[in-house]
Amino acid sequence: MDSAADNPSPVPADPGDPADPGHPGDPSDPVVVLGVVAAPGQAIGLARKLVEANLADHVQTTFPGARWQVELVEAAVVQPPAGDAEIVDATRDLMLDHEWDLVVCMTDLPLHVGRRPVVAHANAVHGVAVLSVPALGATGVRQRTRGIITGLVGQLLGADADDLREHQKSPSRSALRHRVRQLGTDVDDDGTAFTARVLTGNLRLLTGMVRANRPWRLALGLTRALTGAIAAGVFALVTADIWLLADTFGGIRLTGVALGSIIAITATLIIGANLWERGGSRQTREQVALFNITTVITVVLGVAAFYAALFVLAALGALCLVVPQVFSETLGHPAGFTDYLEVAWLTCSLATVGGALGAGLETDESVRDAAYTQHPADPI
Repeated sequence: MDSAADNPSPVPADPGDPADPGHPGDPSDPVVVLGVVAAPGQAIGLARKLVEANLADHVQTTFPGARWQVELVEAAVVQPPAGDAEIVDATRDLMLDHEWDLVVCMTDLPLHVGRRPVVAHANAVHGVAVLSVPALGATGVRQRTRGIITGLVGQLLGADADDLREHQKSPSRSALRHRVRQLGTDVDDDGTAFTARVLTGNLRLLTGMVRANRPWRLALGLTRALTGAIAAGVFALVTADIWLLADTFGGIRLTGVALGSIIAITATLIIGANLWERGGSRQTREQVALFNITTVITVVLGVAAFYAALFVLAALGALCLVVPQVFSETLGHPAGFTDYLEVAWLTCSLATVGGALGAGLETDESVRDAAYTQHPADPI
């Protein structure tokens, strides 16, 4: 396993191989390159059979809108034992080196989501899917693998069950067709033009990738951040000085504190866990820019959900724990419902800053698992 990992070598395609760039298709369609990385042994043998059996044709039929090319590389991307995050990271690096658009890694290692063994999962943000060959079983392996790879490609495109059903009914009108075309469309050198295309032409692709990550579940995967936020919130809620600050700040300052706290925890998660990607070549930079935009949107939406949940908890805590008589005496005027909301607002912002401190203690792997939802396929 180690020799192939040090020097991954592409498997050449013969003239009739669907991996050949000359594979038939509409010349006006863009090209989408699907990389298949297979570990030495059973995995590479199975991958070669799939390529010879026209895997590219099958993907082309399932996801029209571009000319699909399959490039096969034999490589043991990690040394066992290794976790899912390590496999995804190593495969992503290989994808960027080869300038692929999407990649499926066929590993000989077992995969788990939590304690549940699975056959495969996909990381839509990074365009990486991982398939565990040993989990495929002993019979019908080739046909099952082709179906799983097709499903994984759909998940990498940001598709859900409704998208796939719509595609099967009418491929020409499917949103997936648009995503495939946008994925394969080369971007001009002008950075401003790329930004415009992301905001317009690539909007569906970005939306699908962000939706696939389920950003609202981010907070549930960050236990240290949540603990830090709750501790900071309880301290702020019972502090009279916080009551006075909330009463005197006003809406503009409270909004500024809220935005600052959200930016703080977002930056902590992205920078602390090395979620920000860097690329070398022009095509790599285009892919990396898409990854980074999706990462920022995912984390911001996750933090916003985190903030909203804290605000509800702070409001309930203020109504239950802050005694109206003591509250009014501290403020110097009768305390109304708006005053309680202001205290909850400032408490929530301070708690979010505490969450940023807790997020700094999270391991890189836990942050990535929380930010980039892994989609299990075919539980054993």
